Amino acid sequence: MEIADVRNLRDVRLALDPGLNVFMGRNAQGKTTLLEAVALLARGRSFRTDDVATVVRRGAAGLTARGVSRNADRGTELEVQVSPAGRRLRVDGREVPPRSYQGRLEVSVYSTDRLKVVRGTMRDRRQYVDRQAAALWPAYRQALREYERVLLQRNATLQRHGGDLAAWDERLCAVGARLRHRRAGYVRRLQESLSTGFSPRGERYGIAVAPGPLEGGEAAHAARLQSEVAAQKANEHRAGRSLAGPHRDAVTLTVDGQEASSFASSGQARSLLLALALASLEVYRAEVGTPAVALLDDLDSELDEERAVALCAEVARHGQALVTTAHEGWARRLGARGRLFAVEEGRVTAA
Repeated sequence: MEIADVRNLRDVRLALDPGLNVFMGRNAQGKTTLLEAVALLARGRSFRTDDVATVVRRGAAGLTARGVSRNADRGTELEVQVSPAGRRLRVDGREVPPRSYQGRLEVSVYSTDRLKVVRGTMRDRRQYVDRQAAALWPAYRQALREYERVLLQRNATLQRHGGDLAAWDERLCAVGARLRHRRAGYVRRLQESLSTGFSPRGERYGIAVAPGPLEGGEAAHAARLQSEVAAQKANEHRAGRSLAGPHRDAVTLTVDGQEASSFASSGQARSLLLALALASLEVYRAEVGTPAVALLDDLDSELDEERAVALCAEVARHGQALVTTAHEGWARRLGARGRLFAVEEGRVTAA
């Protein structure tokens, strides 16, 4: 992998182990940025900000992340460039649109920079679920994109009091039902994994979406959504926007049955976020048959050394993992199981 001008990483070239890779260094040296660059390569976006232009190193004209994704015996070169002209994505040297880039490399991220999934708005949690599911299923990505287009058109019709609202009602209910059905299915898979997965303190972690799975599948979701739209019609005309549909649905995270956004301690929130990352890894591996790359930032701040070492060994046994830490002793113990790197002032070297 090659990284150029991503935050404080000026010019980094890495030969990664197919299993465990450990990056050690003091705080603010570039460890999290390195994981951010890998996620940027995989998804074309940052997990730390929605404004990818802010990731470009100060004073640089743009950034580049380039690497080879290997699946069995086949390698695919991926490249992301960000400049004032915009974002460019390439596969094997050929520029492609986002829909042709996605799905070639997937990552699952644990970083406290993502705590907004737990602490943030309902939109943050919906977005988390949608992005994870879209990485699994092209049909989910298509349903999500189509719903966003229909929602935009329906909102415009409401704002101009257009006479074709009934047609957009029909499209919203049809596409929205498809998205709700698929979203509920993914959340169910995550919950199954959470119920038997990582729980360092014996706590019960949960995730739910409302509405959840319905008997009757898409047809039942369509009928429900039609009723919701009809009930909100007067309010929608006043507001000039759609008030019913998957873009308004609640995604709830819980710890021991209590809503995490309101009641979880800082430690519980971090543990829940890590449990979600590990659950998404398990679901991806079970569905696709190949592992996603695990990006685990500052893991030893959440777990004691014994548990962290055991967890990293288990994750790396199934696929590739990149782990960061500020503790050299812990890093060297863990690095004996894979490859160890030192990160200092934006430079990354083998240790």
